[in-house]
Amino acid sequence: MTTTTRQHLLRAAERIFAEKGFYGASIANIAGELGLTKQALLHHFGSKEKLYGEVLQAISIRISEDAQTIRDQFDTPQSQLEEMVLAQYRAQLSDHTSARLIMRELLDNEQRAEKAGNWYLKPYLEELVSTIQAASDTPGLSRPRALARVYQFLGAAHYFAVSQPTLTMIFGRKLMKDATACYEDELRALVHATLRQP
Repeated sequence: MTTTTRQHLLRAAERIFAEKGFYGASIANIAGELGLTKQALLHHFGSKEKLYGEVLQAISIRISEDAQTIRDQFDTPQSQLEEMVLAQYRAQLSDHTSARLIMRELLDNEQRAEKAGNWYLKPYLEELVSTIQAASDTPGLSRPRALARVYQFLGAAHYFAVSQPTLTMIFGRKLMKDATACYEDELRALVHATLRQP
């Protein structure tokens, strides 16, 4: 299997997992939507768990590459943190599939959490925690408080991004377009205010 074919299969599987969740998507269902036999899919990925893990790993790689680009382009921890939060928001806004899958992983993972061998998004989260510790006006900001603040940012960015279709139906296309246009400013303000907190 070529790298391009494998990437295509992973993106298609990502869409199915995002729509149905880990438990709602069966290997037979995924294989059928990909135009493969169940045996062919298992030959390439081994199990549904391994396929799902590769999908999460691909998302993690994309996020980590974006974070590395930001670290290379911006000098201060404050600007790096701000740009990482905005990059995450923009990615989720433009790629609803990944955003939905990340949300499902956080919500649906209770049964698998104790057996999980690899937390693919952990390096990115650790990066954000260390960046906010370096960026904070509070010397020696603790890891627990840094993690809580990271989730303030990610929660605000993620929730608004994944809520777009529903909010558009509730408030109308024009209001949501205008709200989306100013949401980055709100995220920037949240980052700046949080960095000043003791």
